[in-house]
Amino acid sequence: MSMSIRNAAICQLVAATMLAACSKPEPPPRDQPPEPQAQHTELRDAIQQPIDQAKAVEKSVQDAADRQQAEIDVETGG
Repeated sequence: MSMSIRNAAICQLVAATMLAACSKPEPPPRDQPPEPQAQHTELRDAIQQPIDQAKAVEKSVQDAADRQQAEIDVETGG
């Protein structure tokens, strides 16, 4: 009888250990931001490059429009 009680206790211990191993991992603390995971910036650079080019073109177009408006104002006396 003592052998079956001992076997039952071992089975309970094994079951408890297995259940503990299946629990969810602890979430990171709220006051500490998560570590950045992306080390490579090729994708970000590939996305940002056309945006930067568009901003540069926008500035040159706006400068040309301002010069043209200034010429019109000089010609019309406005």
